[in-house]
Amino acid sequence: MPKTRQDLFDCLDALAISHSTVGHPPVFTVAESQSLRDTIPGGHTRNLFLKDKKGACFLVTLEENAEVNLKRIHGLIGASGRVSFAKPDVLMEKLGVTPGSVSIFCAINDMQNEVTLVIDAPLMDNEIINAHPLSNDATTSIGREDLKRFLAHTGHSPLILKVSE
Repeated sequence: MPKTRQDLFDCLDALAISHSTVGHPPVFTVAESQSLRDTIPGGHTRNLFLKDKKGACFLVTLEENAEVNLKRIHGLIGASGRVSFAKPDVLMEKLGVTPGSVSIFCAINDMQNEVTLVIDAPLMDNEIINAHPLSNDATTSIGREDLKRFLAHTGHSPLILKVSE
């Protein structure tokens, strides 16, 4: 059973990680979420859940407006050959969410550490990182260093490298 938003908040609280969440109507695209920028400061994310030809999965988290060349990213992230978007059933199996709700916080559902997390380096220039708390009807803000601590707690050592163009 995938973790819930409350499970995520309980985990952050147990780690003494400060976080704040703003509820809003569900958003499915960066364009839909941009109306929230005035009320939520910090770096806003978009996420790509990818798989390679051997079935390895990658969650790539970038700033919302960052561009990625999907024909070349495989060489940067260690994929075996070109990558494509993973199907919704794989997303649910690996990260416990549906399309539109993918975020770096999904690491809490990757208990077997089967997904390689990739964070675009420019995103980490922001002191505050904003992401969906396992559903797309809210945005949770967390400090950059606290995000690293949370990911370490989940057993993930993200690749932090420049993948955007």
